[in-house]
Formats: sequence, C-alpha cells, structure tokens
Amino acid sequence: MICKVVKVAEVAEQIRGVSYNKDVSSREPRDGCLPILRANNITDHGLDFSDLVYVPKRFVSNRQKLKPGDIIVAASSGSLDVVGKAAPLHHPFEGSFGAFCKVVRPSEQVFPSFLANYFKTPEYRRIISGLAAGANINNLRSEHIDNLEIPLPPLEEQKRIADILDKADAIRRKRQEALLLTDEFLRSVFLEMFGDPVTNPRGWPLFPLKSLGRISTGSTPPSSKKDMFGGSIPFITPGDLKGEWVETVRFVTEEGAQEARTIRAGATLVCCIGATIGKMGKSKTHSAFNQQINAVEWSEQVADDYGLECLKFFKPLIAQKGASTTLPILNKSSFQILEIPLAPIELQERFTRIGKNCEANKAHFQKSLEESQNLFASLQQSAFSGELFQ
Repeated sequence: MICKVVKVAEVAEQIRGVSYNKDVSSREPRDGCLPILRANNITDHGLDFSDLVYVPKRFVSNRQKLKPGDIIVAASSGSLDVVGKAAPLHHPFEGSFGAFCKVVRPSEQVFPSFLANYFKTPEYRRIISGLAAGANINNLRSEHIDNLEIPLPPLEEQKRIADILDKADAIRRKRQEALLLTDEFLRSVFLEMFGDPVTNPRGWPLFPLKSLGRISTGSTPPSSKKDMFGGSIPFITPGDLKGEWVETVRFVTEEGAQEARTIRAGATLVCCIGATIGKMGKSKTHSAFNQQINAVEWSEQVADDYGLECLKFFKPLIAQKGASTTLPILNKSSFQILEIPLAPIELQERFTRIGKNCEANKAHFQKSLEESQNLFASLQQSAFSGELFQ
C-alpha cells in the first residue's frame, strides 16, 4: 500500500506543561489539588503513577488536563537520555503534567496507539537526541516534534498495525516484569539478612561513603580532540544504568579514557543530577563514565553487591537531598558524606553468593527479553517503513 507521509503537526497538537512554584506543591494529595506527572513518571514500561506532586487546580487550564490517548513527552532535562522519552496515557486520569514535559494530543485523523508507537521507535529517539542536545540543559522545542514525519495509512489500517505492535510490546514488557521480580526477590533477601539500611534496625555501625571506598565524579572526553570515542572501553551515562548492571552503547578509546575518569569492575554508579537522580548500576568491567554520575569503588570492607543493594534503599534520600534546586543535583561533596550501615563481611559475602544465583536467572530472563525486544524493533521498523501495510 502506498500512503501519504505527514508531519506530526498535521495530525496532533502540542500542549505545554503546568508551571508552578514549589512552595505551593505537595507530595501528598490535598483538597483542591490535582496530581502532576513529571519526566520521572515516564518509563520504558509506560507511565508510572507513583511519586506524584500535587498543585492547586487554579494552576491547571482545562486544556492541560490529561485525556486518554495523550502522549506525555519529557521536553527538558540535564540528561539527554531523558529528553524525548514518551509514554501514552491509556486510561482516564484526573491530573496534568509539569512544565518540563509536553503533551502530544492526537487528532481524529490518527489512531492514538499508532502515533504512540512511533514515539517508541529507535528512529524517533535518534532524531530527537540529535535535535535536543544543548550545552547544559537539553531542550525539545515544539518544532522538533511538529516536523517529525510519519506514514499515515487509512484509520482502520492504523488500528490493525497498532494492535500488532501493542501485542509485541506486551510480550516485551512481560519479560521486563520477570526481571523486576528477580530484583524484588533479592531486595527481600537483603531486608531479611540486614534489615532496612535507612532505619538500620539491627544497629550496624554507620560510616560515610568516603570512608568505605573511593568516590569519584565522571567526565566526558573533550569533543575538540580527535580519537576520543569508538574504542573498546565502555562509556557509561545515566541511560545505561539498569539497576544491577549497566548496558553501555558508547565506548571510548584508551586516549578518551585518560581524558575522562574510569572505575574498576564492580563499582557502584549513581546518577546524581536531573530527573533520573538516584538511578544506579554496577560496572561490568573497567569503564569510563560521564559527569552526571558519581561512582563508589568499594574497599575490602564492603562486598560490591552489598554496597550496591544497600545504596538502592537510599534512592529517595538522594533525590530529596538533590531537590533544592530547579535542576535536581547532588554533588560529590554531599554524596560522599552519606552514611550507610556496615554489616559483617561474612554476612555480606553470603548475600553475594545468593545474588550470583539471582544473576544466573536474570541472564536467562535477559536473553528472552532481548529476543522480544528485537522482535518489537523489527515490527516497528516494518510498520513505519510501510512493510506492514496491506
């Protein structure tokens, strides 16, 4: 089938997010207030309705109230990995979205799920990453989205294609959920063995991070120098932090690594800036990392797996400490004085052995996930290149 190609502006409108002062917002529901979705609520699994803020209704226009079919897009962030992230609203939600986001609202010409699936494609991410990059804050302007081009088959054909993509995406998400359940099991084991490290009910001695390992903040090799990237050393950014390990897509050369900062295998990496503040992962090998990440290379007192799992419990505190500015940020000096409990090393090593068994299961689930992701990506390519059209 030959169909016309249209710009997003021809089939959807954009709506700006709600601006408000922090002193009028609340972390808890209040009478006369509406919940607000922010960039941190946009995930690869869809919209996350936890960790909302609430603002008085007077700040929200009728046009800014969300409708099923709306696509919420992260429009501004210190992290290029966050800008452009998008997820559709499938069900009624009495709320709105913040100023660092925007909404793409489909017209009657386009089936909402068809358009939403375009915003999940690698091609979309590639285009947006190239357009949004800025010196300090990465911004997605209205014209960036308006000028995106998509094929537009008849409405019934859009529905058929969207149904195929939604089913493939559902398979992918089930595989992701299996991985999350493995993480939840390990978290439960940690709590049983050590208690909640934030409240420290077992009374383990507390130590600042700087006394338990080497703390460093990453940096990016200068683009003005040649031969910095394209080598064999992983270069980790916040988007690569997956919880247990990191999945790197960029690499630097030996020269690039010397211009940046590197850490050993097993180090804990923590995003300390932007909407993904508190996101963590563990380096698989000797790696470089960028300036949005603080790293902990644990001493002999701390097993790597214990250190990482322990710090995961402090994610809300890390986010809270970094929330005093418009752009959330927790610098190295504040990060390294964070105190964590230190359990006996024998108990830590026992936890490590349990963790390795979990990692073996996760490897199986990860392989299955990769297969389903490849299938989904292939169908996406076919759908928006016209190969799935009848």
